[in-house]
Order: sequence, then structure tokens, then C-alpha cells
Amino acid sequence: MHRQVLLLAFAQALFQTATVLVMTVGSLAGAQLAIAPELATAPIAAMFLGTAIGIVPASMWMARVGRRVGFVAGTIAGVAGGLVAATGIAVGSLLLLCLGTCLVGIYQSFAQFYRFAASEVADDRFRPRAISLVLAGGIMAAVAGPALGRLGGPWLQPAYSGSFLILAAVCLVGAGLLMGLRVPPRPATVSSEPARPLSVIMRQPDYLVALFGAVTGSGVMILAMTATPLAMVHHHHGLDQASLVIQLHVLGMFLPSLFTGSLVARFGALQVMGAGIALLVGQVLMTLSGTSFYSFAGALVLLGLGWNFLYVAGTSLLTRTYSTAEKAKAQAANDLIVYMVGLAASLCAGILHLGWQTMNLFLLPWLGLAAAAVLWLALRGSSLPPPDTVTTRAAGGGAFVTPFNNRAMSTSTLTPCVACVRHASLVAFARAHMDLHLCSRYIYACV
Repeated sequence: MHRQVLLLAFAQALFQTATVLVMTVGSLAGAQLAIAPELATAPIAAMFLGTAIGIVPASMWMARVGRRVGFVAGTIAGVAGGLVAATGIAVGSLLLLCLGTCLVGIYQSFAQFYRFAASEVADDRFRPRAISLVLAGGIMAAVAGPALGRLGGPWLQPAYSGSFLILAAVCLVGAGLLMGLRVPPRPATVSSEPARPLSVIMRQPDYLVALFGAVTGSGVMILAMTATPLAMVHHHHGLDQASLVIQLHVLGMFLPSLFTGSLVARFGALQVMGAGIALLVGQVLMTLSGTSFYSFAGALVLLGLGWNFLYVAGTSLLTRTYSTAEKAKAQAANDLIVYMVGLAASLCAGILHLGWQTMNLFLLPWLGLAAAAVLWLALRGSSLPPPDTVTTRAAGGGAFVTPFNNRAMSTSTLTPCVACVRHASLVAFARAHMDLHLCSRYIYACV
């Protein structure tokens, strides 16, 4: 189990390295091939288009052929993408470059499920840590992605063709690594409630706010991150400085994953989402301090932190809005919309000639709407629980209803937990279940 989780963590690191490499040099490579400045970010937009196209078919196909076959196929698409993109740069074709990055996006659509595979190979006690370890693979990508992009930039001529050859090599290593993956088949489950239509799931206030939070975090992050290398070059910063800023940004994206889950458990998803929006507002204000290296670096670190808070807290809120039978379509709809917005944001980064500071100021109304949505749900109150609800009888004979949020827990498991709460061993209870939100619900049930 530990070996499989470690393997997935390294696979995540390699996947994120490839993605960050494209984000670092994609717009710079596009700028030297584009016939108009507006098309400079087209290679990055093509990557997000590939992810949006591939994420639903990838999930459905892996349900039939298994995780290992799907993940290896995804890495092969990444290898092909790196080779096609390098060829496009060599022959001076922006279209081929975009086709290559689109294939890298297909790779990304498969890699989105690494964290779910980690939950499938881990047992109940290790599962939360397994998911965290896989997501922490992005920390390695923060260092390796920009560094490899910078290394490959002048390596071959035309510039940046070497960067995409390195990307192909990284994906090839990932393919070899994933050949050793062993994911046990998932046991069939029987739901006590029929699955609701997707339209009903998506109309829930909690789902809408979680989705809007994810769209805001990803859209703002992609728009600003895509424009950063171009803006830094425009303001006379070199590739070395631009790649260092991207490194700091990606560290800001993934380092907080080591503790953001604990913040959500302690303070609640909406509070952490609000903090994420505040960090993104801070990023916008930081851009007003000027166009020095430190202004870019400070803004991009805040951008990464804000994205992380919105992503983790929004995902936590989203997972409470659907039952087990509804999970696949609810998650696919969320991810598809997020990546479609990411596609639009990456295109806008090249099309909007507003200047670095003006472009960021235009993000404030978007962030204001997101803050209003979070505040509205906090004042309105949650519409949960979802359909997965279990009625249990406590030791004292009184019946109470406990919403399990897609978790199954038997009466034999529940009884010691209630006893634990009654004996005021709150810390022991929380550590045993790794979920302070459920803990608070059991306390309420006992009262």
C-alpha cells in the first residue's frame, strides 16, 4: 500500500512538472511563432482544451480498463505531445505547437485521477494521508518544471524546442513508473437512494457556491499565471527571473496542502474559501506596487496561496453535495466547467492588451462576486445533508439521523464514537476519524 502511494506521488510530481513547464515557456514559444500578439498564449489554451475534452472520456474509459492502463496511456499522450510541440517549434508552426500542448492536456486529464487512485489503494486509516502525499508531489514540480523549461530554452535552436523534448522525456519516465501500479478492483456498492439527475445536483446552493469557488480560483490563477512570463519579459526581466517567479508561485499552490485540510476541518469550508478570496484580492493589490521582480514574486505567491485555499475548501464543500451513486457525474461536471473557464482565461491573457496592472484590477469584480456568493451561503445556511443519510439508534435508545456525506459507517463503528464523545475525549475522537466536521455532527447528535 505504501509503495503504491509513493509511486503515485512521484507520478504526480512528474505530471505537474510537465504542466508547469508548459506554463513557464508555452506563451514565450507561442510569441515567437504567432503572427499576432493575441495568439501568444494559444499553446497554453490548447493544453486546457485538451484537458477539458479528455477528462470525461478518461474517467469512463478507466472505469472499464482500470487505472494502470489509463494512466500509462495518458503518459504516452504526454510523450507524443512533447515531440509534436518540439517539431512545431522546429518547423515554425504554431498549429503543431498547439496540437502538442493539447496532447499534454490529454495527459493532464488522466493525471487528475491520481489522487483518487491513492484513495483506492490505501486503507481507511492511511487514506487521508495518502491523498495529501500525492498532492504534495506538486512541491517537486515547483522546482523542476521551471528549471527544466529554463534549461531547455537555449539548449537547441529554435529556442524552447529543447524544453519540449525534455517534457517528452519526463512523460516517458512517468510511463515506466506507472507500469508498476497495482490498484485493487473497487467493490461494488449498493446505494439505498436512487441517483438524482445532474440538473438537480447542480441546483443545490452548496454545489453552486463550491463550483463558483473552484472556477474563481482556477480562472484567476490561470489568467494571471499565463500572463506573467509575457509581462515580465515586457518589463525587461529575463527568462531566469520569470521561471523563478513561477517556481515560487507553484510552491505557493502546493505547500499549503500539508495543512489546508486541517484548516477546513477546524474553521469550515466557507471560512477557508473566504480567506482564499482575500488572498487573491491581496495578489491584485500587490501588482499595484510596481513591476519589479519582488512585485511579481509577491503577487504570484499570494496567487498560489489563494488558489490552494479555494481549491481545497471548495472540493471539501463539493464532496458533501452528492451521494456515492452520483459521484462520477457530479465530479465530471465540476471539472469540465473548471477547465473550460481555464481555457477561456488562458486565451484572454493574450487577447486582452490591458497591461499587467490593469488586467489584474479587472479581476476585482469577479472576486467580489465570489465573496458575495460565499457570504450568501453562510448567511442562508447549508442545504445539506445529501441523500446518503443513515438513521442510527444510540446506546441510550434514542434515535437520531446522521448525514454521512458519502461515507458508510456501521452501528458497531458508531457506538464507540458516541461513547468517546460522551466521555469528553474529543481530541482522541478527532484523531481517530481525521474529520472534525463529522465530530461536530456527532456531538450535536448526542446533545
